Amino acid sequence: MTNPKTTEKSKKTTAQTVKQQGLTPQNIILMVGATILATLVAMALSSLSGGFVSGSSQPAQSGRSISLPVIIHLSTVIPALPLGAYVLWRQKGDQLHKHLGRIWGLLMVTTAIASFWIGRPGHGIGGSGFSFIHIFSVVTLFSIPYGIWQIRRGNVQEHYRAMQGPYIGLLIAGLFAFIPGRVMGSLVFG
Repeated sequence: MTNPKTTEKSKKTTAQTVKQQGLTPQNIILMVGATILATLVAMALSSLSGGFVSGSSQPAQSGRSISLPVIIHLSTVIPALPLGAYVLWRQKGDQLHKHLGRIWGLLMVTTAIASFWIGRPGHGIGGSGFSFIHIFSVVTLFSIPYGIWQIRRGNVQEHYRAMQGPYIGLLIAGLFAFIPGRVMGSLVFG
């Protein structure tokens, strides 16, 4: 049985967290970053399907093969982008928040794990094939379980911080993924 005083305190803390959100400079920056990243992802996907002009006389480039880890990574990171924004900025603490948060957390963990099979051996940090972007994967694999642990302890503010961190990392890593020479950068910029 739950303690009514603890439940009431948790509701007040949740309400205070929700009030602190909104159109703060940080949230505006996150929304702009999410919009830019979503645009770049749409450009890359369009490039994979033959380009931006429908009915173009140029056929889609053949010979582009994308590895299974990249497919898994993209198929989990693309829905995690809008879903994470929605979960972070909507009302907190209700059943929908909990269900969508679980889905988002699973997408992020899968994205992070898949990223460790993406790289070019002989390149990256010390020839390992890993780049600095992989740091975000490591942080995600720690932050998501930490955030779950914090909310189970009733620490709403720390849960929010722990879940916001991987989303910010998603935006930063996503934008850096479009550097020319990387898979997404090559798809968009050639």
